[in-house]
Amino acid sequence: MMTDRATTFASVKTLIEPFNAKGVELTENTTFAGDLEWDSLTVMDFVASIEDEFDIVITMNQQAEIETVGQLVDAVQELK
Repeated sequence: MMTDRATTFASVKTLIEPFNAKGVELTENTTFAGDLEWDSLTVMDFVASIEDEFDIVITMNQQAEIETVGQLVDAVQELK
């Protein structure tokens, strides 16, 4: 059985896919700016989809600290 965090990670990966134009392999250490090469508009669209999916709000301060997929999963876990 998957842990709650593993379930969250799987959901986050699914939400990233439409934004993953380069087909980057998604791991805990994948970075949004570096690996995925997202601009601020993409980040805003993606954050909105995360907030809708998990029914949470990610503040601008929190967003500024989140650089990797793993950090995002941890943040979602804390907020939900």
